[in-house]
Amino acid sequence: MAPSFPTMEPIILEARRRLAQGAWDYLVGGTESETTLRQNRAGWDRLAFKPRVLVDVSRVDPATTLLGHRLRIPVVLAPVGGLAGMHPRGALAAVEAAMQFGTVPVVSSAAGHEPEAVAEASPDWPGMYQLYIRGDQDWEREMFTRIRAAGYSELTITVDTAVGSLRERPMMSIGAPTPMALARAGQPPPPRYGAMVTWESIDRYRETSGLPILVKGIQTAEDAVLAVEHGASVVWVSNHGGRQLDHARGSAEALAEIAAAVAGRAEIVVDGGIHRGTDVLKALALGARAVAIGRLQGWGLAAAGKDGVLRVLEILEEEILSAMALLGVTCIEDIGPQHISPAVPVTPAHEMSSWPNMPGGRVL
Repeated sequence: MAPSFPTMEPIILEARRRLAQGAWDYLVGGTESETTLRQNRAGWDRLAFKPRVLVDVSRVDPATTLLGHRLRIPVVLAPVGGLAGMHPRGALAAVEAAMQFGTVPVVSSAAGHEPEAVAEASPDWPGMYQLYIRGDQDWEREMFTRIRAAGYSELTITVDTAVGSLRERPMMSIGAPTPMALARAGQPPPPRYGAMVTWESIDRYRETSGLPILVKGIQTAEDAVLAVEHGASVVWVSNHGGRQLDHARGSAEALAEIAAAVAGRAEIVVDGGIHRGTDVLKALALGARAVAIGRLQGWGLAAAGKDGVLRVLEILEEEILSAMALLGVTCIEDIGPQHISPAVPVTPAHEMSSWPNMPGGRVL
């Protein structure tokens, strides 16, 4: 049974109590000035609902599908690196929560567990695996073989990490060296395989792996079109939660033009600053099939392991059901651009601005 956290605020506070400063900074921070992180949150705040009334909403169904997988709500668990540093069972606990709730986890190759170990923990799950390219083509083939053998049904390639970014919060608290600092110290930088990934690489991954490909990190209509042309089954709109390029657009702003460019030729997932059930519905109105949660997942995991992640999903479901009924829609397919309009944000955006009851406004 999930802990009796009534809202997200006590989950975040419990996560902060349990996490060391470095792990906390890694989870909540963005890159450099954190402008992209704030743009993510501000993007959803710039949208308002246009509710319809006198609709029979005595029965509301928030379920949908992603690549044929049934989702209890239009929310999947994003691939998050370092989950093993947030809870002893890390991705294993997150996957179990997703399976118990009824949604799909996307397991990160940087989560701190081998792909086989995560798959073995929940053998009946519809597994999606996210792979950072860390080797040559022989390494790729070996990883694809392992991923298929472990039972994963789809492969996510993150494409916005050609180089590492300057995430200043953990740089200050953990003291992790940057590639430039290593170079100044006379240490050779590791091979930059991620910087060598191109659209032709995506063709190779799809053909060699034999799995449907989700291309994660798309931020423009032009790249969305290329992703479709190169066989992506899912175009994943993401700026890495504001953790890569500083001063990028928020995901909400990018989503509308990307959905128009994709034009139904692939399914669309979006992440970045999604904290509330209302954010989920706004994303669907802009053209997404589902959203992915990263920081929410990390907070839940740090606060109470599997049960914490489960409670995060339950809270989102409660918010989605309430918002759908008050919006005047009874199923996910009915949500569209007619339900939203531009708005002026009423609060400054930051990583915790969605929760007005947070003591002091933010937890650092």
